[in-house]
Amino acid sequence: MPAKEIKELRQDGKIEEAYAMAKAELLNDPSNIWGKRNISWVLYAQLNENISNSELFLAKIQEVKDLDLPASEEMFFENLSIVIAKAANYIFYEANADINRLLHLFDAIKSLPLKRNSKWFSVLFNSMHKGLKESDRYIEFADWWDFNNFSPDDFQKVKIEGGKEVMAIAEQGYIAYAKHLLPKQSFGGEKIFNRERAEAFLPVLSQLMEQHPHFQYPAFFYAKLLIALDNKGNLLESFLPFAKKKRNQFWVWEMLAEAFSSEEDKFFACYCRALSCDNPAEMMIGVRQKMAKILIDKKHYNEAKTEIELLVNSRNEKGYKIPQEVIHWQNLDWYKTANKSKSNFNFYKSYLPLADALLYNDIPEVPIIVEFVNTDKKMLNFIASENKFGFFKYERLISEVKVGETLMVRFQGGSNEGMHQVYTAIKVNAEDLKKQFVKEISGAVKIQEGKSFGFMDDVFIHPSLITKYQLKDGMQFTGTVIKSFHKEKKQWGWKFI
Repeated sequence: MPAKEIKELRQDGKIEEAYAMAKAELLNDPSNIWGKRNISWVLYAQLNENISNSELFLAKIQEVKDLDLPASEEMFFENLSIVIAKAANYIFYEANADINRLLHLFDAIKSLPLKRNSKWFSVLFNSMHKGLKESDRYIEFADWWDFNNFSPDDFQKVKIEGGKEVMAIAEQGYIAYAKHLLPKQSFGGEKIFNRERAEAFLPVLSQLMEQHPHFQYPAFFYAKLLIALDNKGNLLESFLPFAKKKRNQFWVWEMLAEAFSSEEDKFFACYCRALSCDNPAEMMIGVRQKMAKILIDKKHYNEAKTEIELLVNSRNEKGYKIPQEVIHWQNLDWYKTANKSKSNFNFYKSYLPLADALLYNDIPEVPIIVEFVNTDKKMLNFIASENKFGFFKYERLISEVKVGETLMVRFQGGSNEGMHQVYTAIKVNAEDLKKQFVKEISGAVKIQEGKSFGFMDDVFIHPSLITKYQLKDGMQFTGTVIKSFHKEKKQWGWKFI
């Protein structure tokens, strides 16, 4: 057997001579496994030399297939993944890359018993994924490769030059798969959507999200699939953790709006929140046009014109075509008489608490009563109970608030020396809380000579109230008091409001 000679020729770079000798050996005894092994490694060397020559590369792949080597030849098939990955990379990075060549390569290799669950099989996925992720045949490729072959390393981010981190290849694969499951339209306008496949992939994504909570985007596509399946009931539970992390991205709110499409006020609040996000203007074009239509339907013509002007400016700056729908709006009578503003933020601001309340719907609300307000610093002191009280900034939550008013708030965990962070706050009429912490009292005012403050029994009267009501010592007065914690005395008391 010329195995030694064939190997030596191959190692010396005399590939064609090695091929001729191995081919002759195989023709002499086609069923001999040793002859197949000898020529397989020569074919591997030829493949490695012809990575840039697709036609010859595919011809050599066919020769490998014709050998009908058993899958037990693991070392050969593992190494074969390397050269196939190189060929896929070459096609993808070539100028004016022809993805059809990548599909031809996939068709050529998909019947080969490549060694799965190996480092080089992962490398092969990475190479093929880059070129096929936008192809209509991506699902076919991914099913052939089988995501169960991802290694632990495939679930880790990869650092590239400059220290930048790239999304884990496993996460890329799962979200590309989910993206291809979403409904599409054929050229004839027919909806293409495989419900069974989408339903079958949901638990796969759910398991991925549970095992890898640091992955950000599977939840997004999980929500998109739920919407496509009209399964909005489970949308919030699965999407909220992701939405909280990405709450400053307009498209998160656009998606949440889908979940509340049957509830007009919540739907509108989500769009208000989307357009309050500080995202690049060119990214907001689509959502602005959707909001303009909503505003027109509501007859908010000034606000509609503002959004239309903003999206038209963005399109013009980028050289994008103005949609026919927008041109139609611009020619209507209401548009010509409406007044535009620089932005609609002040209009949208009043709807933001409702939108944020949807985002933090899974966090219980707590009723509080306002005990003090610093309007300059936009800070308020609150009481939820005699065991829970403190202060927080209210500016981004509510425009104005008064002492004695009650709110429903969602707290972000505990406090830092009394300072709390709050997710949401809305005004309510919590009568039970008011009865517990607010009351009216009557009696004689006591003001010591030379003092600007006073008391009624042991209830403190602030100098501003003395001035406001022109109170004098001994005067009868009826006023509202609120319970207050005295830090120095470390006890509860009452004060006028």
